Amino acid sequence: MQAGERRDTDVTDEAQRLPAAVLFDALGPAYEKAFAHDPAHLSALEWLIERLPAAARTLDVGSGTGRPTAAALIAAGHSVLGVDVSPVMVELAARQVPEADFRCGDIRDLPIEPDSFDGVCVFFSLLQMTRAEQSALTRRLALALRPGGHLVLATVPADVEDVEVVFMGRPVRATSFAEEDVTAMVEAAGLTVLSRHSTAFTPDHPGAGPEPHLFLHCRRDGTVR
Repeated sequence: MQAGERRDTDVTDEAQRLPAAVLFDALGPAYEKAFAHDPAHLSALEWLIERLPAAARTLDVGSGTGRPTAAALIAAGHSVLGVDVSPVMVELAARQVPEADFRCGDIRDLPIEPDSFDGVCVFFSLLQMTRAEQSALTRRLALALRPGGHLVLATVPADVEDVEVVFMGRPVRATSFAEEDVTAMVEAAGLTVLSRHSTAFTPDHPGAGPEPHLFLHCRRDGTVR
């Protein structure tokens, strides 16, 4: 077999993998370069870190390369469990932020104990799930927070469902909610939205244009049913 050729089994294996895993395996470090300096993302991290107790236990959903999210939480003295479907991303994250615990898997399948985290980060990791899956996962994450715990969520607010878009030069199918509906989903999960911030960000990638981004700063108050 010549270099660059693919066996039929390679094609079959890729077809059976989650689209998000295929996409982010291919992007690798380029994703970090494109997005890690987003001022609104860094600001949301600062907001969360200011509200965490000492040595907090945190969950990073869609942890990517580990930077900036896990790295910032570790630097602030907290423990981090990062979960990502991309083996390439998990390998990069484990190398770049060795103090954190990274696991390769689908967050929808991961057992999460109720009341087990002080903070949860969900940065742009819902967009390749259906709306029902996004709502169900947000509720599970709310339950995973201890009462008084905080969650930060970022997404691309748009009233779209299973549409094909081009992301960093690659076709991908995406689903999201309009801004008011994202907020309603989070509130229906049992979280209080303390503030929200809408902005536009242009990734550091050839041909990229400005993207609308929505950041929600949330808290779990009392019992989630």
